Amino acid sequence: MSLDGYIAEADDTIEWLTGYEGSYDGGEQDPGMAGYDGFYAEVGALVSGSVTYEFVLDHLGESGEWPYPDKPYWVLSTRDLATPAGERADVRIADAPAAELHAEMLAAAGEGNLWVIGGGNVASQLADSGLIDEVLLTVVPVILGAGKPLFDRPPPGGPMRLTGTRPFANGMVELSYEL
Repeated sequence: MSLDGYIAEADDTIEWLTGYEGSYDGGEQDPGMAGYDGFYAEVGALVSGSVTYEFVLDHLGESGEWPYPDKPYWVLSTRDLATPAGERADVRIADAPAAELHAEMLAAAGEGNLWVIGGGNVASQLADSGLIDEVLLTVVPVILGAGKPLFDRPPPGGPMRLTGTRPFANGMVELSYEL
């Protein structure tokens, strides 16, 4: 997320993130690239809205390889959408509210986390239903000024409780919150 709370620019692009190069000259830090590999290893299933999903499809690169192999990925959409080729892509297009699919998504995630990969509306649907217990944010020190917010509306229940922080060598900071 950008420092001012956005997960994408107004036109849904993320060059501000993919092109980010920073550093951290402070004390203790995690040398990883904002801990993505460690984070992803704990993901058991994913969910997003159709705009995020279509962005992923449009940016598969030359190999065309699905970036989330062997993990079920729900796409909340009222439209019929293309699915990626390959045995290791488990994409499930669903015309249903996030709360109705939550139990199925958690069961598929097993011991892993359910990653709300994108869409402030998807995150807000789950939060409104009391189905988000933890928010892990990696904050990129970039100001966008406008864009797509992390949540479409404030989660119920008041302020979140900070449970952890972790600075990275590239200047990003992971924040852990409990709802």
